[in-house]
Amino acid sequence: MVTDYDEVRSDLKDAQNGFLEAFQSASTLAARRIVREPDEADAMADAIVAGWEFVAEELIVQIVPQADDEFTCYSCFLVRHRSQIFRKTNGRAYCLECEG
Repeated sequence: MVTDYDEVRSDLKDAQNGFLEAFQSASTLAARRIVREPDEADAMADAIVAGWEFVAEELIVQIVPQADDEFTCYSCFLVRHRSQIFRKTNGRAYCLECEG
């Protein structure tokens, strides 16, 4: 007897059809009872990992714009001092570390 291993098994196909029929026949009210909105306790529980301390603190980072004597390397995208320019081609500057 030849078996087609790519074909869905009949017991699995029946189960899938049963789930689909149950889903389609479920009323909207019953479906709403299943889904609930997460509250703050759920969010905190997800954030805490066993063995780790949860710190509810916002990080404040001051963003400093690129200075006139700095450039952004087109290869590594790091901001570097212009003394580290290795070469410029087509308006793109490359640093010593990337090209050296």
